[in-house]
Amino acid sequence: GRDATRAFATGDFTPSGLVDDVSGLSPQELLSIRGWLSFYSDNYEPVGKLVGRFYDENGAPTEALREAEAAMEEALKFQADSEQRKQQFPPCNSEWSSAKGTRFWCSRESGGVSRAWAGVPRKLYRPGSQGSGCVCVRSTGPPSGHPPSSQHSNRGDLDDPHLEEYEGCHPLAEQCVL
Repeated sequence: GRDATRAFATGDFTPSGLVDDVSGLSPQELLSIRGWLSFYSDNYEPVGKLVGRFYDENGAPTEALREAEAAMEEALKFQADSEQRKQQFPPCNSEWSSAKGTRFWCSRESGGVSRAWAGVPRKLYRPGSQGSGCVCVRSTGPPSGHPPSSQHSNRGDLDDPHLEEYEGCHPLAEQCVL
């Protein structure tokens, strides 16, 4: 047997992709491997361990396995943080036409996140990533993470430093046409 773990995440089933090295994979790719591991452990009886990168000749885990498991745990934390961020800043609805250009708008269901507020469109810049994406931002109440009775402005998350208004759009408009 041979370990081709990387191919489960990348889909590269060529000889160069059928390898056991998972270093450098994205958090999402690591989580896809974790999903495959769960599937196999739930549906198949183990018959042994393959000596190589992840298990030594005695069947004991190697440092590479511990590093891969730690990376998968970090990927789970990253996924949880991303989900929390999506709840705070759900993606905008958008459409494009050659006649009207691009329109972004917010509703109580945009981005697949049901909530009590619609929000206003803003560009969200994520540290460590290039570019921005349109998100819906709560424009009333205290900022996220602060209790309703705290001494904060009644501007919701509008003052978050990672947000930017769309040029040419009213700051409180629920839709923006560019």
